[in-house]
Amino acid sequence: MTSPAKFRKDKEIVAEYETQVKEIRAQLVEQLKCLDQQCELRVQLLQDLQDFFRKKSEIEMDYSRNLEKLAERFLTKTRGTKDHLLKKEQVISSPMNCWNLMLLQVKRESRDHATLSDLYLNNIIPRFAQISEDSGRLFKKSKEVGVQLQEDLLKVLNELYTVMKTYHMYNTDSINAESKLKEAEKQMGRSSRQEDRQTPRSPDTLASLKSDEKVVRRSSVKKIEKMKEKRQAKYTENKLKAIKARNEYLLALEATNSCVFKYYIHDLSDIIDCCDLGYHASLHRALRTYLSAEQNVETSKHTGLETLEGAAEILEPNGDKQKLMETYNNVFCPPARFDFQSHMGDTMNVMCAQQPVEEDLLQRFQQLQCRLSTLTIENEEVKKTMGATLSTIQDMVTVEDYDVSECFHHSNSMESVKSTFSESYLSKPSLAKRRANQQETEQFYFTKLKEFLEGRSLITKLEAKRDLIQKTLGESQKTDCCLASGRRNSTVRKQDSGEAIPLMVESCIRFICRHGLRHEGIFRVSGSQVEVNDIKNAFERGEDPLAGDQNDHDIDSIAGVLKLYFRGLEGALFPKEVFHDLISCVSMESLQERAVHIRKVLQALPGQTLIIMRYLFAFLSHLSQYSEENMMDPYNL
Repeated sequence: MTSPAKFRKDKEIVAEYETQVKEIRAQLVEQLKCLDQQCELRVQLLQDLQDFFRKKSEIEMDYSRNLEKLAERFLTKTRGTKDHLLKKEQVISSPMNCWNLMLLQVKRESRDHATLSDLYLNNIIPRFAQISEDSGRLFKKSKEVGVQLQEDLLKVLNELYTVMKTYHMYNTDSINAESKLKEAEKQMGRSSRQEDRQTPRSPDTLASLKSDEKVVRRSSVKKIEKMKEKRQAKYTENKLKAIKARNEYLLALEATNSCVFKYYIHDLSDIIDCCDLGYHASLHRALRTYLSAEQNVETSKHTGLETLEGAAEILEPNGDKQKLMETYNNVFCPPARFDFQSHMGDTMNVMCAQQPVEEDLLQRFQQLQCRLSTLTIENEEVKKTMGATLSTIQDMVTVEDYDVSECFHHSNSMESVKSTFSESYLSKPSLAKRRANQQETEQFYFTKLKEFLEGRSLITKLEAKRDLIQKTLGESQKTDCCLASGRRNSTVRKQDSGEAIPLMVESCIRFICRHGLRHEGIFRVSGSQVEVNDIKNAFERGEDPLAGDQNDHDIDSIAGVLKLYFRGLEGALFPKEVFHDLISCVSMESLQERAVHIRKVLQALPGQTLIIMRYLFAFLSHLSQYSEENMMDPYNL
């Protein structure tokens, strides 16, 4: 057997065990502290949630009241307006409808936020208070169970300590008995060897021994044998006790390890589960209540905003204009026509076209027709410019810069990202530039609008006079079509027929005014001779190939047709006999004197030629206004 000196002493083993048990005890204490800390944190969290929602309830209620005040402040005004409108059976304009819907939306949000405040105060906060109360009660009971389990575990550890001490004691007794047994065996061995040495090798030696010495030796051997037997029995008994004690120790050790494992792996988990019993589910219900309230507020707000969005989408100026004019029909309806007021018994209420005023009326009619042709072309161009300017303004005011979603992006840290919309739209100098451009464009538009309205007013007056003169003179519908502007049906017109403006001239000029004012090199670049001949032949057949709004002809070819017409006249527009007189007038330095002499020279020409001249030069003057684009200044033309 191995010597006991090579093994650890009992004190070392006991000290190691006690150290291990001490660590377990400290761990058990820390476990309870940890659970206490978790309970405190949970209670603090629930208390913070209650304080948070209590404050949020106050804020929501204040917000609701402020919204209510805001809505009532303006609804008081609109109610008076609405009552006034309803009394007059008037309809509400689309902007006013949007305004009313916006105020109603504010009222709706006020009610929703008041409801939200009530839910926070009377539903969600009591839920958190109940969760806090339940958690404290469950933790207290769970802690009691945990303390009991810890006491049972420590009891098992103490039992193991007792069994281990018993095992050590019996094992020590067994080792001591074994040592004594070995000592007895050694004594018997020494006695046997001594007897063998003292045994005589011859009969003479044996005879010489004394009888008393033999008796002593026999007695000593018997004592040793009896001691050995006694120690053998003692060893056997102690060995059996040691084995049983070791078995009990191993059983207790296994049971203790199982109990420790069960406590750390299962019992602690069950205790924590008891502490959390219903906590997360109750917290989930409370938070879901909060989410449901917020989502329903958002749904209600979204529903109201959808209604407002629908009203914003149908903002329509023409409809509002019609509503306004229908509402104030007495204000906007045309007044009664002015009737002829006879004077001193003069009952003639129609124009007189008899001689000698007939010729004067005819000349005046031709002058009006020429003036109307020029004004119509000019006013059409002003209208086009005004339309283009209006389109530019509409592009400015309808730019889609209302998407501010970038302002509401958030980073992972939940910090609101700095608004980029305010920087890009409100803070940069480009806003001032855009505003200046818009105001400048608006000023130009109103200038053109004023010019267009004045021109249209003048055209209306001249057309009324022309139509009345035409009616008085008894012109046929064919003559009316021949002498009207581009709006009238076209027929073949030649210069020697007595008509004011030949169809070919009027149609070509009208087409160029519509499609070719900005065409580079007009009247300088030659067009297709084939197309020029086709258009010319169509006019000679009595057709108008340029009628309508089609734009499938080459501008240079149209200009070529116009030049070909004037070149082909039998009598030139500027006869040779006045050409040198006009050149002489141009050489005069005084503009006033030059104008007087030119007027004298032109008065010698036929009236129809003067009408065509006015029409042609009004067109060329208008065309020269686009010289930066068509590269044709007055000198080139």
